[in-house]
Amino acid sequence: MENINNVTEFILLGLSQNNQVQILCFIIFLFCYMAILMGNLIIIISTMCSQLLEQPMYFFLTYLSFMDICYTSTVTPKLISDMLAERKSISYLNCLIQLFTMHFFGGVEVFILTGMAYDRYVAICKPLHYMAIMSRDRCNALVLAACAAGFLHSFAQLLLAVLLPFCGPNEIDHYFCDMYPLLKLACTNTHRFDLLVKANSGTMGLVVFMVLMASYGVILYNLQAQSSESCQKALSTCGSHITVVVLFFGPLLFIYIRPAATLQEDKYWALFYTIIAPMFNPLIYTLKNSEMKNAMKKVWNKSIFKRRK
Repeated sequence: MENINNVTEFILLGLSQNNQVQILCFIIFLFCYMAILMGNLIIIISTMCSQLLEQPMYFFLTYLSFMDICYTSTVTPKLISDMLAERKSISYLNCLIQLFTMHFFGGVEVFILTGMAYDRYVAICKPLHYMAIMSRDRCNALVLAACAAGFLHSFAQLLLAVLLPFCGPNEIDHYFCDMYPLLKLACTNTHRFDLLVKANSGTMGLVVFMVLMASYGVILYNLQAQSSESCQKALSTCGSHITVVVLFFGPLLFIYIRPAATLQEDKYWALFYTIIAPMFNPLIYTLKNSEMKNAMKKVWNKSIFKRRK
């Protein structure tokens, strides 16, 4: 198949064409983006400036917060600026870069969530061997494996996008570049591409989601043999993780594993895993976590005291 590409840029139609709605969305998403940056930076700084970083769970949480910042920054700043722009365009090259970086950071985040589930499984099901199994070398290896898996996933997405021929039109009914909106514009039969996207994104997401749910099922089953205090603490931690997983994977699986169709509602569902989930992650992980709240108080009270002194 000859790759004919007459398109040098794409027009992003965004969430709405109504000026008043766009101004309202600009305010809302600007607030959301600031909340994402502040919330995740607070977690990163509080963890790195305290002894929590020595614990595997918070080691992974630091990387998850960093991935949240990187992941949402591939989409949200462009979305916010486009709300006030008359012409919402993105070059072909920048579209490919956005596609690659979004799937890379998103893929790494997915596999870090898997690492966090494995950490909780070892902590609850094999507590006597926890420190030996979840050594710092093992944690570093899991993070590197997550980065490698994220790269392979995003590179496959990029390769599929590069192979697509575009000869017009160039209007993307979305607020960022993703494979399904691009497939809709390609001037070729995209059935095979659609299957490959499902195999890469849909199947990967479904398998990881099932593994996460199965691991938490095993964890909850093993909690029956523990004391009520330990059980309550573990339930609080696992409950936070399950909330994050459902909030992230629910809309994502709805888009990537259903039969081939590009719905207008997809861009609204995408808000959940590109903006809403990264915004709520800091709250979910800190609201019922006494260790994190105590570390935040010590770190930030200490910094405020030094500044006053």
